[in-house]
Amino acid sequence: MLAVSDLEVRYGRMAAVRGIKLDVGAGEIVCMVGPNGAGKSTTMLTIAGELTPHAGTIRFEDKPLTGTSVENVVRRGISLVPEGRRIFGRLTVEENLRLATFIRKNAREAASDLERIMEQFPILQERRHAPAGRLSGGEQQILAIARTLLTKPKLMLVDEPALGLAPMMVQLVHEILTELRSEGMTLLVVEQSLERALALADRIYVLRDGQVQLTGPTDELRDGEQIEAAYFGFQMQGAAP
Repeated sequence: MLAVSDLEVRYGRMAAVRGIKLDVGAGEIVCMVGPNGAGKSTTMLTIAGELTPHAGTIRFEDKPLTGTSVENVVRRGISLVPEGRRIFGRLTVEENLRLATFIRKNAREAASDLERIMEQFPILQERRHAPAGRLSGGEQQILAIARTLLTKPKLMLVDEPALGLAPMMVQLVHEILTELRSEGMTLLVVEQSLERALALADRIYVLRDGQVQLTGPTDELRDGEQIEAAYFGFQMQGAAP
């Protein structure tokens, strides 16, 4: 579904992403993991159209996506749940959700989908008319996911869904993502925790210093030291950094 090849992204003279290659197949949950500054969020923002790559290509459903505007990326079927959630705290829960429907052409269908989302996530129904800023961090993450679902994505990009959440809410958010996959959603998720990524994903890409250090199916990586060496940058397998 998604193919990223030789992606390079720069902030001025600094290359934040250097030659990244990754792909996501329909119906998969794929995780990007790595320490802070590895290039994970930069890669996500570039796929979402918020950053322009210096080099490389992005293809979605076998059609070019590189350099496409954010609006057109969303119309093509890719939506981002951003790091930090970007909730409008002074707006109500319902108003935050309605913002996502402005891109929809069929207003009646969008209104129906909004009510369906309220049923799917009862906490949002309960807080429907409350300012979103009064929600807990976990509830705001659920709101951010629900808002993205209203754009009707084929591929959902989820950046650090566990950031700042209590363990119970982390588990709930991961259960939601797994349930979405079971309903046919394809997901590319950024995680900082190896443990959480191994529990969630079908396949994993380990990023460090703006490059892919290791990739493979979760089942092949779960029991080995190779993934920890790639994550932490060990000079040799099992050695100290």
